[in-house]
Amino acid sequence: MTADSMQALAGRIRSWAREMGFTGVGIADPDLRQDEYWLLRWLQHGWQGTMGWMGRHGVKRSRPARLLPGTRRIISVRLNYQPEGAEPWSVLQDGRKAYVARYALGRDYHKLMRQRLQRLARRIEAEVGPHGYRAFVDSAPVLEKAVGREANLGWIGKHTLLMDRDASSWFFLGELFTDLPLPADPPRRQGHCGSCRACIDICPTRAIIGPYQLDARRCISYLTIEHDGPIPEALRPLIGNRVFGCDDCQLVCPWNKFAQPTAEADFQPRHGLDQTDLVTLFGWTEQQFLDRMAGSAIRRLGHERWLRNLAVALGNGPASAEAVAALEARRAHPSELVREHVAWALNRLRSPSGG
Repeated sequence: MTADSMQALAGRIRSWAREMGFTGVGIADPDLRQDEYWLLRWLQHGWQGTMGWMGRHGVKRSRPARLLPGTRRIISVRLNYQPEGAEPWSVLQDGRKAYVARYALGRDYHKLMRQRLQRLARRIEAEVGPHGYRAFVDSAPVLEKAVGREANLGWIGKHTLLMDRDASSWFFLGELFTDLPLPADPPRRQGHCGSCRACIDICPTRAIIGPYQLDARRCISYLTIEHDGPIPEALRPLIGNRVFGCDDCQLVCPWNKFAQPTAEADFQPRHGLDQTDLVTLFGWTEQQFLDRMAGSAIRRLGHERWLRNLAVALGNGPASAEAVAALEARRAHPSELVREHVAWALNRLRSPSGG
């Protein structure tokens, strides 16, 4: 195909992607060598914590053609997820309630976005015939934020998240690797954070150790989602009532006021997760957890770590009779992980100094 026909195809791809509900689409050159240095430096510092797979994949993340040979371009898509009407600050300030990261209040995004990317690939195939491609949605070693930046979908902020003037950072990313020689968009490497350091200053655990530097070992999202062992005691009081992820660095960002609420029904809060009491969630049986979290990103956490996180939040909350009773009911839980965090929480609630 000629350069003109590729240019025309790129325009149609953008139109098709938006028709499918994506709120942003761009085309990136897969050359990410400038990001490889920072990836390797991050790994050398051990900032990935127990996420061993980050190191095992090596430079596949920064060299897309090693992940999918023949890759010439990456179609990067964006989908807003912030639900309208959710009141994050009021929940964070109420120690009786559970705070769940906004992205996990509704249905899991992976399947929805992957299906749409597959539809987009088939639409391209109907236009140009068979071609090499593969869709990814947080499912392979992909530097998705760097790809999004190269596709002109945003700039990487000081909190290390991709962000855009019109959507802040409240969006999911997905990629379609392709062997088509599509014209690439100009990268958006110039950021708009200026001298602002609001995200750095608000981080409860000081996980953002400097502009564009994140030590995942201290990050509440890592501790409550990816980490499968005991949460370090020194960090537990700093977690507050955040039981699955953390949004503080996004909530405080000045660009957040321009964020557009999601139009996706699947991303609206389910089971009252945007306003539910900790005691209620802590009382769920394993079967109730599995049933109610079906189709949710939270389900992969498992009931044991769900209880671990809730126990920490209860220990950080008010010492009510209901909270103490709920913890006492789990004191003899079969899991050592749960028992240890329950004991810590009870000690916090019963100690005059709160810990």
